[in-house]
Amino acid sequence: MSSVDLGGRQGPAASPEVDELLGRIGWGAFDPDSVSSRPGRNEAWLGTTTSGRRVFVKHLRGGAADTLARLRRLLEFQEFAGRIPAGELRYPRLAGHDERARLVVFEAVDDARSGAELMVDESFDDVLAHSVGRAIGRLHTTGHEGVELHRGVPLLPSLELLRGISQGMFDQSSFGQLSALSLMQQDSELADGINALLVREEAAEKVPSHCDLRVDQFLVRDSAVFIADWEEFRLADAARDIGSFAGEWLYRSVLDIVTNRGDDGLVDLELSHDLIVTRGAEKLERLRPRIENFCRGYREVRPDTDPELWERATAFAGWHALDRLIASAARSARLSGIERAAAGVGRNALLHPARFAPALGLEVTVTA
Repeated sequence: MSSVDLGGRQGPAASPEVDELLGRIGWGAFDPDSVSSRPGRNEAWLGTTTSGRRVFVKHLRGGAADTLARLRRLLEFQEFAGRIPAGELRYPRLAGHDERARLVVFEAVDDARSGAELMVDESFDDVLAHSVGRAIGRLHTTGHEGVELHRGVPLLPSLELLRGISQGMFDQSSFGQLSALSLMQQDSELADGINALLVREEAAEKVPSHCDLRVDQFLVRDSAVFIADWEEFRLADAARDIGSFAGEWLYRSVLDIVTNRGDDGLVDLELSHDLIVTRGAEKLERLRPRIENFCRGYREVRPDTDPELWERATAFAGWHALDRLIASAARSARLSGIERAAAGVGRNALLHPARFAPALGLEVTVTA
């Protein structure tokens, strides 16, 4: 069987399991000349089968227990999604899976751009943010009575991470990541804030949630938004999804401090503390409408929420910024000044959500 050159790795055409699965669902094997790889923590390929079908194949990577749990949550979502009214939430359709090989096959969403691309080139507008808010609101309001859904708490944020990391994680982390973790592990106030958030989350209503909502999970084709990667799907606090979306824009606003995005002309910056604070506020204000329009869309389909939802969402947005910092630090040997600024902004949002929510564009219900 011929192979496909995917950056030095053997492609799916060299894997009997992939072609066997595609054959079982009646779509034929991959045409080797059509296949391209997709980056991510999993192996993934996009291509055309011998029957002319455009497909996306993912091989879940990681420990056996972890990949099995992720696969089963993905399957739970695909079954649960039948309860959501047509057109209210779009997602790539699962065509087949192989539990033993940890393979999943989806119908390809061709001619789509990721939300991350649109964010970077500033094409992710308020209309798109509103559409995503409505879709997530519909997800959170869909009844789950009579359906068994995963109820475990997501791994992060974790107090254990602030107490120390395993030897395996240490060996796999860059010096930049170790620096970020060290910064957080020395912060007892941050640990107290995370603990308080987890306690509040435990008492909150649990709804069907994505639990890994990032802009790179959005596939946008024309005006339609498809939300992908449902491997963390479960019953959880709605604040996680809302906070993740807001946290994406919070983190983006900090990264923009050293760019001329939204400025009248080019900037030449020396990063003093005062300048970081000033420009950070300006950049966040410029991007805040994305969060506000997400919230408007969300509230159109879910107007009744618990009084503390928006505060918890703000705290989760702060955690999301910290989480993104850890992930981005994998590409660096040290933390830059702007990355340290991102840590500080995320920390403030997590520790002081009531004060930070208005700046972030998240609604807070004030109780007497």
